[in-house]
Amino acid sequence: MASWRMCQLMLRAASRSASVPRTVYLSRACTRAMSAGGIPSDEEQATGLERKIMQSLKKGEDPYNILPKESAPGTKENPHVVPSVNKQRIVGCICEEDNSAIIWFWIHEGEVNRCPQCGSHYKLVPYELPH
Repeated sequence: MASWRMCQLMLRAASRSASVPRTVYLSRACTRAMSAGGIPSDEEQATGLERKIMQSLKKGEDPYNILPKESAPGTKENPHVVPSVNKQRIVGCICEEDNSAIIWFWIHEGEVNRCPQCGSHYKLVPYELPH
């Protein structure tokens, strides 16, 4: 009987000691967050490269070519523009809309290059990464 009573007292003491600091800690954290203006937004807590990307997207820029580009007709006067960080790049051309074969060829900076199969023109333009 005495051991049962001792177990009850120990459990009651353990539950009280565990619950008191936790409640105090949670109330302090909530008060501190709310007094500072609430939970910060993604823009407020972004840093480094993520912050640069968010800022450039706000300005309407496309830092990593993730937005769809306006297509060109592919003529010699108005070629398809291919951005690249290198002086040359390999390009794949699907010459016909329903064709499943891809024609691969190299294009070089400073000149307008032609697809060997269909004759579409491509031009490599230099592209600087934002970081």
